Amino acid sequence: MNTKRMAVISYHTCPISDETDAEIGGMNIYVLELSKALAKKGYHLDIFTRSQDANSPRVVQVNENLRVIHVPAGPQEPASKKEIEQYIPEFLTHFYEFTDKEKVTYSIVSCHYFLSGIAGMDIKKKLGIPLVMTFHTLGLMKNLVARSDDERESKERILTEQLLVKESDQLIATSETDAQYIQYLYDGDPEKIDVLTPGVDLALFMPTDKTEAKKKIGAATDEKMILFVGRIEPLKGVDVLLYALKILLGTHPELKVCVWIVGGDVSQEAEEWSKELKKLSEIREELDIHPAVNFVGRKAQKELPAYYNASDLMVMPSHYESFGITAVEAMACGVPVITTDVTGVSKLIDKEHSNLITSANNPILLSQRITKLLCDKEEYEKVSKSVAEDVKDLSWDNAADHFVTLCKSCTKDSTLSD
Repeated sequence: MNTKRMAVISYHTCPISDETDAEIGGMNIYVLELSKALAKKGYHLDIFTRSQDANSPRVVQVNENLRVIHVPAGPQEPASKKEIEQYIPEFLTHFYEFTDKEKVTYSIVSCHYFLSGIAGMDIKKKLGIPLVMTFHTLGLMKNLVARSDDERESKERILTEQLLVKESDQLIATSETDAQYIQYLYDGDPEKIDVLTPGVDLALFMPTDKTEAKKKIGAATDEKMILFVGRIEPLKGVDVLLYALKILLGTHPELKVCVWIVGGDVSQEAEEWSKELKKLSEIREELDIHPAVNFVGRKAQKELPAYYNASDLMVMPSHYESFGITAVEAMACGVPVITTDVTGVSKLIDKEHSNLITSANNPILLSQRITKLLCDKEEYEKVSKSVAEDVKDLSWDNAADHFVTLCKSCTKDSTLSD
């Protein structure tokens, strides 16, 4: 096989940080797992990310064909996305110094999130290589569901995304829905837009014994456990899930049910929690559902299968979700997932199981969907078997094949070789 090399830019977040103690995020999983799958196929990938720790190794060799390069850009510590945008020129300076020193050339530059795209446009121009852009989230859609000015994305971000849609050689959406948003809201050329459905590690996420999984994580074996997994931020709609739980407990007091929330940093005292976690904790108290709600904090990828398998049901109540990787992980474990109709992953659920789809910001309908599934044993067992079938072809190996096909379409050299 010819040598093929790709530069991957993940500016604001390091994809290997999810393997330690970073916030759970679908983008990190997407970047790392897709890169690993490409590396297995003989492609050489260098993932460039802003250094957030001066003590971290400059270069981490993930495997023979995959490296993660921590690039100095501003203070080497965690910072907000808005703050680190100003350091992109410094990031680029060190990027070019590294590539010159290593004497490497790349066939493409693949960028994730709009901040990475800013760097990608410069790299495309200077190195004369195609720019492949994956947004993961879109500023216009985040603004559509924003509940306060603090949640709104800046005009500068919107303008940057519009420019990236124009300047990129290939636009990758994670769902059909996001592909349509890019085309119609950003005037994207449909010839440049394609959908690459995220994969799932089927060797890690698979069904196991539910009782044993409950015991492993310390959950009560006689309770129905509803699970949420993801970042703790307003657009995820976790507050809607808590309202639905209150309704469920009132309409069906005979049900022993609880909600476990995986995500966020709960290692400190509650007074030190994030703004959104504090808000959710306050809602738990206001609704008087404290005993039924458990904030367990973020978990590493290798720990998640136990939580999925321990749960009887997962809920993704998002107001906007470009895809929803955690839902696919749960489905691979044979766990039914109720999701809003605005998530990309909802398109994977067939019409036969339309009762797994709810509308955003609708706690009454969500409680009804949960009740119907948990109270109908025959339907529950049927759905549990079918959801694993729905995602059995969503391997990262297949996603990598699709990615290569898309990249070949925008390069003069169809082999992507040096």
